[in-house]
Amino acid sequence: MRSNLAGPRLLLRRLREVMAEPILAQERLDKIVVLIASNVVAEVCSVYILRADGVLELYATEGLNREAVHNASLRVGQGLVGLIAAEARPLNLPNASAHPGFTYLPETGEEAYNSFLGVPILRAGRTLGVLVVQNQSHRTYLEDEVEALQTTAMVIAEMVAAGELEAISQKATGLDLSRPITSTGTGLSEGVGLGHVVLHEPRVVITNLIAEDTDRENLRLDGAINRLRLSIDDLLASGEIAATGEHREVLEAYRMFAYDRGWIRKIEEAIRNGLTAEAAVEKVQSDTRARMLRQTDPYLRERLHDLDDLAHRLIRELMGREHGPSHDELPQDAIIVGRNMGAAELLDYGRDRIRGLVLEEGGPTSHVTIVARALGIPMVGLVHDIVGLADGGDAIIVDGDTGEVHLRPATDLENAYAEKVRFRARRQAQYRRLRNKPSVTRDGVEFSLQMNAGLLVDLPHLAESGAAGVGLFRTELQFMVASSFPRMREQQAQYTQVLDAADGKPVTFRSLDIGGDKVLPYLRSIQEENPAMGWRALRLGLDRPGLLRTQIRALLHAAAGRELKLMFPMVSEVREFLQAKELVDKELKHLRRHGHGTPDTIRLGVMIEVPSLLFQLEELMSYVDFVSVGSNDLFQFFCAVDRGNTRVADRFDTLSVGFLRALKSIADAANKAHVPVTLCGELAGRPLEAMALIGLGYRDLSMSPASLGPVKAMLRTLDAGRLSARLLPRLEPGHGDSNIRDVLKRFATDMDVAL
Repeated sequence: MRSNLAGPRLLLRRLREVMAEPILAQERLDKIVVLIASNVVAEVCSVYILRADGVLELYATEGLNREAVHNASLRVGQGLVGLIAAEARPLNLPNASAHPGFTYLPETGEEAYNSFLGVPILRAGRTLGVLVVQNQSHRTYLEDEVEALQTTAMVIAEMVAAGELEAISQKATGLDLSRPITSTGTGLSEGVGLGHVVLHEPRVVITNLIAEDTDRENLRLDGAINRLRLSIDDLLASGEIAATGEHREVLEAYRMFAYDRGWIRKIEEAIRNGLTAEAAVEKVQSDTRARMLRQTDPYLRERLHDLDDLAHRLIRELMGREHGPSHDELPQDAIIVGRNMGAAELLDYGRDRIRGLVLEEGGPTSHVTIVARALGIPMVGLVHDIVGLADGGDAIIVDGDTGEVHLRPATDLENAYAEKVRFRARRQAQYRRLRNKPSVTRDGVEFSLQMNAGLLVDLPHLAESGAAGVGLFRTELQFMVASSFPRMREQQAQYTQVLDAADGKPVTFRSLDIGGDKVLPYLRSIQEENPAMGWRALRLGLDRPGLLRTQIRALLHAAAGRELKLMFPMVSEVREFLQAKELVDKELKHLRRHGHGTPDTIRLGVMIEVPSLLFQLEELMSYVDFVSVGSNDLFQFFCAVDRGNTRVADRFDTLSVGFLRALKSIADAANKAHVPVTLCGELAGRPLEAMALIGLGYRDLSMSPASLGPVKAMLRTLDAGRLSARLLPRLEPGHGDSNIRDVLKRFATDMDVAL
């Protein structure tokens, strides 16, 4: 039998009045426990708040000994209150003392009370405390009373989150919500960032918790759910999603949740108990999240992300909120925290204000990682549940060197990291002093160290780093940050500015590399089973020659009277390069026929990143003016390892014997044909890996500007001849020592090479 719902609604209305009163936090909490006790006909109501030291402290009570407030406490897992905090679920007992977990606190005077109902105080699935009611009589509390207590706990959770209770504890310990947390992930971009959290997909802060009109709230919920369902149905029926595959599975999971009557009934129940529609969604999702986090089944835990995202979308739909903060809302020291993001999304933020990036996912060669390195943004990926632990505005430290993330750090830790930042700055100053020094090894071998770039703001690094030129200019970044497809004149203006800024140093442009995971928002995308190996880069350009010809014409105009170096990505067969070369020849003839200026020199090349080219090297070298090795994609395809898949991204070593043999075959073929060869993947930017490339015979490397100093410092202390003599025999078949990484580390130690 269900109880009358007027009680819970009346409780919430009275709570709203108490929350609006201009009184101190302790007085407000004392009034709240009195209201709850009278509403659910309980002789006792108590609030325990979780402190940073893992102790649940009694913060307010009606019915127990008032002198126990701020003096009585239990550890998480201790007693019935501690059990509720540990398991994040309600406990409803007609005879509490008979439960094996019961612990008697003599200072409270609770021995006379038998029935017990406790619920966790939750926010975003995280336990902040416990709310308890007790009676002398043996009774089991009704479902509506449990629901009312859970709803009230949500109001107390917002008090905790707002910092209102922080100052009233008599102990010198902060609350758990402000507890320092250290998480360890994978360092993806070097450096240290100190700042404040900006959530990439921020939880909307719900300020209006208590409903004036529950019928109106149900109508709002119905409208928002219908709009959400319609948007998912439209996307699934649009033809843009493949009939099978991961994209459809994710959306089907979304649709399943959106049509789940059990989920919706729980939200409607919370509204009937007096919450607004958005507060009801937040409450149900917080309860669900706490329950699912206890699951050991990895599939169920992954589905939690889907349900989290759907709930957040529904809340934003109800409140009419957009995704993400605007540039003006970003603090000057923003650390972006999210589950995952694309390269374009990172570029959408004001880069001048970003001090770091933390993701729950992300891999070492994913595009967002590459962009973060190019921008010099410290980044850590694979940080478990960081989105749930962090709140917007929290102090945070990102250590891209160790992979550690310190949320709400203690002052002494913050000071230690500030010193680390100063030390890094001094080390960078040492690297800057090398910028005008020649890139020459101890035994006199000369090198060309160039930088990768993609936007105009990258070009000042050319002089600052002492790079010999731009070995890779990613032209697609201009397209990714634009709101519409850049016209020929816009492209020409950009390329002219790039060449002007280079001031005579060589610039190698890569033609448009879009498709796959690099989706332009204004260009209709094609959903594919394997987008990395699908319709992208030169394949797309040859099938839609208008796009490629426009870019070629813009580059030819921009390089008039100068040298143009242009390479084509994702080439699988020599004939594809010849088709692209034919387009260049046609555009060149067109410009000359109409009296336009043309480049003094045109050099066309290929980015070697598809393994099929390894078996066409001799033929390829007879046609190209230069080649560049794209080690990121080449390694991905060579080892059949998706660089964006966190389960396998670290499974294989880029310094494996097989991959190094492949790289050596490219260098040997290029040197034999007297064709310049550069390696411009992420491999070139790490000193140990760059050392391996030198041993293989590479003399031109291109990397992010931040990597130039460390790599130059390494090679100036290196004897390239001795390195090759140590490395190359170990690549021969039958050699026992297959751990090349350890071989190189030992060599560096023996020869005092600066790594």
